Amino acid sequence: MATNNPVLQEMLQELEHELEEGDITEKGYQKRRTLLLSQFLSSPSESAELKGLRVHSPDNTAHPSHNGSRTASLAALNANTSPFSEQYEQRPDIPPQSQARLDTMGSGFNGFGDSRAQEGGFASGGRPKELRLGIQGTAHRQSYGADSLFLPRTPNTGAISAEPTMTMGTMTSGANYAFNPAHQVGFSEQQPNNAYESHAGTMMDSHGTMLGESQQGYFSDFAGQQGYDNGASNSYGGGPHRYSSSDAFSPTAAMAPPMLTTSDLPPPAALEYQMPLEPRDVPFAVYDPHDGNTPMSKFDNIAAVLRHRSKAMAKAPAYWVLDGKGKEIASITWDKLTSRAEKVAQVIRDKSSLYRGDRVALIYRDTEIIDFAIALLGCFIAGVVAVPINDLEDYAKLNVILTSTQAHLALTTDYNLKAFQRDITTQKLNWPRGVEWWKTNEFGSWHPKKKEDMPPLTVPDLAYIEFSRAPTGDLRGVVMSHRTIMHQMACLSAIISTVPSNTTGDTFSSGLRDKNGRLMARSSNRGEILLSYLDPRQGIGMILGVLLTVYGGHTTVWMENKAVETPGLYAFLITKYSATLMLADYPGLKRAAYNYQQDPMTTRNFKKGIEPNFQHVKLCLIDTLTVDSEFHEVLADRWLRPMRNPRARELVAPMLCLPEHGGMVISMRDWLGGEERMGCPLKLDMGSDTESIEKVGEKEKPSGPGFGSLIGGGSTTPTEQQGRTELSEVLLDREALKTNEVVVVAIGEEARKKASSEPGTVRVGAFGFPIPDATLAVVDPETGLLASPHSVGEIWVDSPSLSGGFWALPKHTEQIFHARPYKFEQGDPTPMMVEPEFLRTGLLGTVIEGKLFVLGLYEDRLRQKVEWVEHGHEIAEHRYFFVQHIIVSIMKNVPKIYDCSAFDVFVNDEHLPIVLLESQSASTAPVTSGGPPRQLDTALLDSLSERCMEVLMQEHHLRVYCVMITAPNSLPKVLKNGRREIGNMLCRREFDLGNLPCVHVKFGVERAVLNLPIGVDPIGGIWSPLASATREDILSPGDKQYSGIDRREVVIDDRTSTPLNNFTSIVDLLQWRVARQADELSYCTIDGRGKEGKGITWKKFDTKVAAVAMYLKNKVKIRPGDHLILMYTHSEDFVYAAHACFCLGATAIPMAPLDQNRLNEDAPAFLHMVADYTVKAVLVNQDVDHLLKQKAVSQHLKQSAQVLKVSVPSVYNTTKPPKQNSGCRDLGLTMQPSWVQPGYPVLVWTYWTPDQRRIAVQLGHDTIMGMCKVQKETCQMTSSRPVLGCVRSTSGLGFIHTCLMGIFVGAPTYLVSPVEFAQNPVSLFLTLSRYKIKDTYATPQMLDHAMSIMPGKGFTLHELKNMMISAEGRPRVDVFQKVRLHFAATGLDRTAINTIYSHVLNPMIASRSYMCIEPIELWLDPGALRRGMIYPVDPDTDPKSLLIQDSGMVPVSTQIAIVNPESRALCHDGEYGEIWVDSEACVKSFYGSKDAFDSERFDGRTIDGDPSVQYVRTGDLGFLHNVSRPIGPNGAQVDMQVLFVLGNIGETFEINGLSHFPMDIEYSVEKCHRNIVPGGCAIFQAGGLIVVLVEVGRKAYLASIVPVIVNAILNEHQIVVDIVAFVNKGDFPRSRLGEKQRGKILASWVTRKMRTMAQFGIRDPDSALPDVMESIEPRSGINSIRNSSVMASSLRNVEPAPQIIEEQEFERQREQAQNSFVPLPTGISEMPAMSYDDSMTGSLRDNNGASVQSADTPTNTHHGHFELPGDNWELEKNQLPTMRTSDFVIPGFEEGPPPSVGPKPRFAPQSDPEPNTGDLWSLPSQQPRGGLRIQNGVSDDEDESWKQDAIMHMNLGR
Repeated sequence: MATNNPVLQEMLQELEHELEEGDITEKGYQKRRTLLLSQFLSSPSESAELKGLRVHSPDNTAHPSHNGSRTASLAALNANTSPFSEQYEQRPDIPPQSQARLDTMGSGFNGFGDSRAQEGGFASGGRPKELRLGIQGTAHRQSYGADSLFLPRTPNTGAISAEPTMTMGTMTSGANYAFNPAHQVGFSEQQPNNAYESHAGTMMDSHGTMLGESQQGYFSDFAGQQGYDNGASNSYGGGPHRYSSSDAFSPTAAMAPPMLTTSDLPPPAALEYQMPLEPRDVPFAVYDPHDGNTPMSKFDNIAAVLRHRSKAMAKAPAYWVLDGKGKEIASITWDKLTSRAEKVAQVIRDKSSLYRGDRVALIYRDTEIIDFAIALLGCFIAGVVAVPINDLEDYAKLNVILTSTQAHLALTTDYNLKAFQRDITTQKLNWPRGVEWWKTNEFGSWHPKKKEDMPPLTVPDLAYIEFSRAPTGDLRGVVMSHRTIMHQMACLSAIISTVPSNTTGDTFSSGLRDKNGRLMARSSNRGEILLSYLDPRQGIGMILGVLLTVYGGHTTVWMENKAVETPGLYAFLITKYSATLMLADYPGLKRAAYNYQQDPMTTRNFKKGIEPNFQHVKLCLIDTLTVDSEFHEVLADRWLRPMRNPRARELVAPMLCLPEHGGMVISMRDWLGGEERMGCPLKLDMGSDTESIEKVGEKEKPSGPGFGSLIGGGSTTPTEQQGRTELSEVLLDREALKTNEVVVVAIGEEARKKASSEPGTVRVGAFGFPIPDATLAVVDPETGLLASPHSVGEIWVDSPSLSGGFWALPKHTEQIFHARPYKFEQGDPTPMMVEPEFLRTGLLGTVIEGKLFVLGLYEDRLRQKVEWVEHGHEIAEHRYFFVQHIIVSIMKNVPKIYDCSAFDVFVNDEHLPIVLLESQSASTAPVTSGGPPRQLDTALLDSLSERCMEVLMQEHHLRVYCVMITAPNSLPKVLKNGRREIGNMLCRREFDLGNLPCVHVKFGVERAVLNLPIGVDPIGGIWSPLASATREDILSPGDKQYSGIDRREVVIDDRTSTPLNNFTSIVDLLQWRVARQADELSYCTIDGRGKEGKGITWKKFDTKVAAVAMYLKNKVKIRPGDHLILMYTHSEDFVYAAHACFCLGATAIPMAPLDQNRLNEDAPAFLHMVADYTVKAVLVNQDVDHLLKQKAVSQHLKQSAQVLKVSVPSVYNTTKPPKQNSGCRDLGLTMQPSWVQPGYPVLVWTYWTPDQRRIAVQLGHDTIMGMCKVQKETCQMTSSRPVLGCVRSTSGLGFIHTCLMGIFVGAPTYLVSPVEFAQNPVSLFLTLSRYKIKDTYATPQMLDHAMSIMPGKGFTLHELKNMMISAEGRPRVDVFQKVRLHFAATGLDRTAINTIYSHVLNPMIASRSYMCIEPIELWLDPGALRRGMIYPVDPDTDPKSLLIQDSGMVPVSTQIAIVNPESRALCHDGEYGEIWVDSEACVKSFYGSKDAFDSERFDGRTIDGDPSVQYVRTGDLGFLHNVSRPIGPNGAQVDMQVLFVLGNIGETFEINGLSHFPMDIEYSVEKCHRNIVPGGCAIFQAGGLIVVLVEVGRKAYLASIVPVIVNAILNEHQIVVDIVAFVNKGDFPRSRLGEKQRGKILASWVTRKMRTMAQFGIRDPDSALPDVMESIEPRSGINSIRNSSVMASSLRNVEPAPQIIEEQEFERQREQAQNSFVPLPTGISEMPAMSYDDSMTGSLRDNNGASVQSADTPTNTHHGHFELPGDNWELEKNQLPTMRTSDFVIPGFEEGPPPSVGPKPRFAPQSDPEPNTGDLWSLPSQQPRGGLRIQNGVSDDEDESWKQDAIMHMNLGR
């Protein structure tokens, strides 16, 4: 620390005293303090080290002075990190740094070659402490104060400021927009843990927006230390080379791949690497072009050069600016330019409160190049960091840049500011906050006083930050340091200075130099004249147009790019200004050259008296990423040469720039020589066989690393040397490129000749050698290994001329700018890192003869897996395709295409190619303005897609997955080399989001998708003997899955110790309660305000029941065995009526009141129950009586009854029966012994599926008592705690709690009306709290409702020990967490929130009650699940894993077995099966069913278990799982066996022998796109096709959502669906509880009543599947029929939901039901035979797969539309169940045989072992009772087998 030096300390105190006394100013204080510190804290050796850029900065930043200029520019990136010394010590050893990396451009050198620092690097132990980031030099220099790059120190750090702060001006906002000094110079090494918690620095503040990286600290070293063994874990984008698995990717999008494991690599002996090319040197020092005696190395930065220019060439012109017509609109000389720049710097220094290194935004238009250059250079002089912002219209981009760089000052012009204000006002935008705007055009010039000299330059490391968009559209800033700039400039100057001159007449060798390295034959001491039309504010346009102009003292003539379009103008301007350098791009040059070809005279006579003359032009620099060799011939021979340039071919110089990494050139043709040192063959030996490439002989290799002084280096002949400076080009074999191999067919002149005649080749041009001082490597982008010679790889480059990283994106910086390639040494399994660190360019290419050939960007390459069998082994490889080649093929061969692009997506572990076409045919724009929108020609779009697929298959063998068509200019564009092109990475991102504006989509899944799994038994499915045996082999000898059973024979009443099991009925128990506790409370109703109603004592309860019973007996004449419907609101009246029925021996059928909003569902349901059960009377209370008497309800019922021919029974209101004072026993209402027999129906519970299909079960008194017993014992219920009845009181647990449990346990029952709950949910929770209810029942829907409208506070629930949330299938995984969090404030114990597994056949099969643990979560492998296996996985490693929660343990007196539904064998641990249950609480039968299958469900007996146990089959799939939890005494582990329910077997469907749960697929679809309504997807099989029905909120561009849906299902479930159909929001059938009405969806689909907006065919029935798929992909194989439907229930006696229609419609429908109700296969249209002609079917086939925009599903009224593909389906899609009906006729085909709709099946369907006799999906209104049934019978008549095609494949599982 500085305080350790007493002399210094004393002098500093004295200085501070002077400041306090006012003897010196603040500025003087800072100056003297800086001087003091520099005297005491520096040493001569260190001063020498700081030569160059650091000369003005005694308190230098955190970089060792010899650590390379790329590293230098990274000073700005080290903020908010932990102390670096700690981080270094944890890192592995770093191999020595390369020479290029250690070079310091400005360190006083006479020539580049001999100036390279010779330090050896750091061999062990990480870096020496002196070179760790954050510590400069030796221990003497530890205590610098804050660099002016940073904020002044906070007082508590104890450091002393050493830098003069700038005068505080108008911008005293106090915001800390500087670097974080805690980790920079001057932070003491002795205090490594002194954390400096500041948001200052280059990182963004807490509300920054830069890609989520804003608060990340930088890494410990600039090396991308991608450790080989743990590469996968720290990779920045997921698993191995899954570039398309997350966001759209290119290597420049910063997701570098992890390395392969050694097992993935070939044996080291087989590896041959193309080692990185060694850097060439500039063999001479660079001098000022205007003064041969001024070495440029004396200048540290551009600002210093500018001052030199203003003195040395004050009146020489610096800039000419021309408008689009070539007119001069502005110019400026060097002294004026410098003077204005100095003025800008002075104003920034004096009037702003900025510190050195703060960021300043520059906002100028491209025509304001002079103002821009002044502002940029002014920033350099002032020592602030410039941030050019070029897209003035993009306010979002502007805000992001200003925020991320924390720029509080913006420099612009008056014109821009006014335009900016206007736009912001009109667009109602907000001004960027905290930014001050200055107009530099009003600053004027700076005129120093005579005595006052120029203020000294104090420049930070950073010069400017250039923002550009990654291919993915993300904004990223590239930091450029002054040292980097100076190195760039020196390289470019050296290249330009050695270009051979056009002048003739001097025999003196132009290459000879004197002893100082100066060229002896310099033509003249003048700079170049650069003519450019590229954007001067960014990239190469700025590097050459501003920076090189200043560096070399050149004159830049800049013109607007539209000037090039005027024929002849460009040539005239080149001639007029005697341009020596042209800076251009291909579009501009092509326009000029082709204009000249079409009309040479326009160019020649553009200006009278001036003949175009290009003789002064030395180089035509072309900014590009790929070389266009064909155009070069036109450019040189047909434009440059006719314009009198003798060196036309040598002029053409394509430059490989990196627009995303600062725009620097990395390769271009040059005449510097030195290529022998690169260490690669410089001559390609084609040999006799043109297909083979051999390495050049040893004689071509360099003899050593010596630095030659001559250009040629003396090792090659002049002819060779001349050949090397030529632009080489090669013909490459196109097929070889697909496997990344480079096979040269011809090279050089031969390549030019053969180019047009050689088919199957690609012509590629070279850029040249890498620039001097650049190390270049070709690396496999997937593995990070060096590529082998003659292969395509990613170009990685390292040079002091390159930037050091991205602004505030440390991870991206490390992976892109500091990547390390690897190689394997022979015999060593560990990969070796290759020196040095490289910048990943994202360009794919190769090196031939030392020259760089680029094929395209990484993201412009598609890959596709190919598989074949060779010698009995399956082989899989990737093939690579360049988008450019694909585009050319499409544009040449497919008509009507405006533009196109392609990319691949990574779905289901394979890369699938997507092609996007822009076509005028896809435009709906009106033909005439204001006219109607054009109708799309779907058939044409489909044929274009088909043609595109065919062309790419034929020409490239590319199997396209999907073709999408959009209107012209609608795809997202990016700027590439100055022109807007379709950005395929942006397209991919929009594709993944489903946002592309495409109107048509066509899939080629049959050819493209390989990776589809197949089950063990593709025909039989997962329950077939073969599949079951396979699982058994894997899992045996594991345990069988069955639970234990706790048989509680005796149930004791807690008050009296009376065994309750002695009572045979609830009636007797009630009488006993009345006798024992007559005056205690039995029932009480709570209203919506929480107010108690009048309490009912047990005695009063008895008399109320007796009154109703006597009323029924005497008035209604009820006799034992009569059926009564009990339709009550939730009230005491309902309880009385139920018990009255029990007393009378009548059968009670509770039913919810009719919903007047859904009468069309409820009325038929009610009437069918009346008819089916011969109901004698309907009992109601006052409320329901009033409801039924309403006109709308009564008329609806009356009309419906007439239509259905049902007589409505009398309605009796039991609210006020004649009063009774006696109890039931006193009145003789006693139980008959026959009534308590097991088969006697006491109570019928009716369940309604979401489709309003009825399931009825009957309960006898034994079952009722059994259910109460299980409930009491499992929930440990006692008479001391009351019972609550609320929702769903007509059946299940709701009925038990409302009517039975209070009586059974002798506790009072409180009733809360569901209607009151719906209006005021808090009433229920207040009741729970007030009465300390311990056990209650709830449903997920009611809890969702409560949580959505009430806060979880204001009451306490700590007494509630067991909230039973019922789930009829798999429990929702979100319920527990939502309830826990919502009610956390009420003290609700998390172990009180308990799922129970309720079922129609048993209201509580499993329960979590009193398990005392949170839900047990399992993540399952979905692949194993589809095969019937349970395989838990880690969700972190398997993102596709399925989360499920347990349903609890078995209750009392209950046993569960998991059984194979086919073989009836117990399942092993590790697989799932059907849940079978044996319990006293199980119902004994369905009510009114005579179906043998139904009775079998109640007689389940396992073949390998206890044959005496009679199980009930639930039809649900699940498994038992053992867990241990520390819930015993003292935390002892307790083993528990819990049940997991997966779903209904009837809902599953099988594809390829694998079983799928629709809810999982639907969830994948619902979350894949934001426009899909939550819960708005249904997937089902119909006619053997998998159909996805999706409810969407938007109608536009549905075609773009289709691939998102298909990909989501393919990626997560490995199936390809056949049809995606869309319905409008609100048209998706849902029940009143919001559940999906699957049966209704299915029925309306197959009867074509579904109102779809559009339908898309995914699979093409005409295109042949690969053979392997043909044989093993039955869509609905016969043996797996049983699981193939998607229904809401697996129960066989599901009754149809009735539908009422007008009478005449009913008659018509009834006839139709007898004849033709069965839906037709989709290949047959519902239309008469005469219209079923060939042209119709042809058009159907033409349209296959395209969208149908239609108000409703196509029927015979929509001839022009179609629904699905026509005939010629694959066999597997036609194997459907036959119909047992002899009079089945298709309308229109009564006379003759039906048309062929596909091949006949090879075999008839086998009969299902348990025939399905229930009417599953015909609507009752269409088919009265009896009638049409679907069965899996066998048709004996072969000619009738076609009927299989006419029946929807639908069969419920068991």
